Amino acid sequence: MKDCKKLILVGGGGHCKSVIDIAEELGYDILGILDTEDKVGTSVLNYKVIGTDDDIPKYVDKALFVVTVGQIKENVIRRKVAGLIDKAGGKYATLIATDAHVSKYAQIGEGTVVMHKAIVNADSKIGRNCIINTMANIEHDVVMGEFCHISTGCMINGDTIIGNNVFVGSNSEIHNCKTIVDDVVIAAGSSVYKDIVEAGVYIGTPVEFLKRNKI
Repeated sequence: MKDCKKLILVGGGGHCKSVIDIAEELGYDILGILDTEDKVGTSVLNYKVIGTDDDIPKYVDKALFVVTVGQIKENVIRRKVAGLIDKAGGKYATLIATDAHVSKYAQIGEGTVVMHKAIVNADSKIGRNCIINTMANIEHDVVMGEFCHISTGCMINGDTIIGNNVFVGSNSEIHNCKTIVDDVVIAAGSSVYKDIVEAGVYIGTPVEFLKRNKI
């Protein structure tokens, strides 16, 4: 399955549309989309919703999977879907847009999608099932866990360590050599000047703790 060019997309919302665009550019054959029962038979762009999460096992030997559920703030549904794929023995596609730049010295985890004009620089390590969104910049030597969403236009500066399940809102910046623990949400337009050592929601320039999250 390593060189398989067939895809099943799980989740049919707006993020799915963006992933379709990238998958088509890369020459993948999208067999269809899995979503909720009420969406079966509808279409997302040119592709049919052909089943629900319960149908994941049917496609394990036929295609690679991409979790195309969006991740705004919390990622409970994304993690649940990935758990179903893992349980069924499914494998993931890793998609990198043709106009993104990923250094040959960087590592990108399985199931991660790197969107248009994003940059992942040398010796950075991105975990599985992350979203590196449009025009995000991941500088050198960044280490990022799994199920993170780095939103549009973010700047993650060098030598930063980011845990699992972290959401960084659009146009935020994280300064060099910072550490962010698991289960953190950083609001759009925020700036991180010091380590974040407690899970929760942060906002502002510089960021301040706002509340505990529900991740």
